[in-house]
Amino acid sequence: MGGFVKLKEIGSIPPTMLAATTIADEILDLKKERRAILLAHHYQEPEIQELADIIGDSLELARTARSFEGDVIAFCGVWFMAETAKVLNPLRVVVVPDRAASCSLVEACPVEPIRAFRRENPDHVIVSYINTSIEVKAESDILCTSRNAIKVVNSIPQDKPILFLPDRNLGNYVKRKTGRANMEIWQGACIVHATFPARRLAEAKMEHPDALVVAHPECPEPVLAMADFIGSTSALIEWCAASEAQEFIVMTESGIHYSLQRMAPHKRFYYVANEHCNCSECPYMKLNTLEKLRDSLEHLEPRIELPGEIIERALVPLQRMLALQ
Repeated sequence: MGGFVKLKEIGSIPPTMLAATTIADEILDLKKERRAILLAHHYQEPEIQELADIIGDSLELARTARSFEGDVIAFCGVWFMAETAKVLNPLRVVVVPDRAASCSLVEACPVEPIRAFRRENPDHVIVSYINTSIEVKAESDILCTSRNAIKVVNSIPQDKPILFLPDRNLGNYVKRKTGRANMEIWQGACIVHATFPARRLAEAKMEHPDALVVAHPECPEPVLAMADFIGSTSALIEWCAASEAQEFIVMTESGIHYSLQRMAPHKRFYYVANEHCNCSECPYMKLNTLEKLRDSLEHLEPRIELPGEIIERALVPLQRMLALQ
């Protein structure tokens, strides 16, 4: 069926790994030399996840990095994630393999309109999803992740109007769950999740009638309406691993397959192609490669450099969120 995404078998060594053995060894040597920790998001290529010290969501990775004894954080994800790691680790060097590893949500929410909104609406509480630039975070009152967004919004007094940035699907999901009528939602979207068609999910359910559907809340509402479980990337992995079901249709970026197979090796996972690329991959996440990772460790570039004032301001809404955990 045309709507499915085919993945190589996890468990066998990918062909790229065979060709990159020397590069992998170089990376491990450089990691030791630099006293570095290698962090990889669930959406990275398997060969990068194979080498990672920690695999997780963006905030999980940034928080975990604070507890290691070392000098360098090599963040295999996208740029905004590494910025968050820098805010939490201001004295460490933070590098990303590819400077172009951006995010459609970040690009859909530039800082100047947010500053203008703040000036014109000083009474609003600005809640920013972690998928925003460091400049937008610095203009925000509190941050959230897909895992704790409902909890964050519920922590705000009912009489306070809210601007939720920048993902419209996550915002609408949170608005439905919290019943907040006074919540404005920025109209950004993830180029992967927002383009999953409900019709292809319906076809997948017909082809795999025993499979449960798990979906990230960045998906459109018609997709979420068909889901048996909705949650963040890590929450999806945990739920699938704990479920008694043996088959799942997974409505998120297909890089999650590595962690799903590691946590639940005997279960089957199916992926539905989106309309953006007829795949379920984030083009930004896939910019990072072993070669670029090696070079970033060797040259300590591209490096996250943030003004102290931005770090201080962005840390405030971040700490407010962390206080709710």
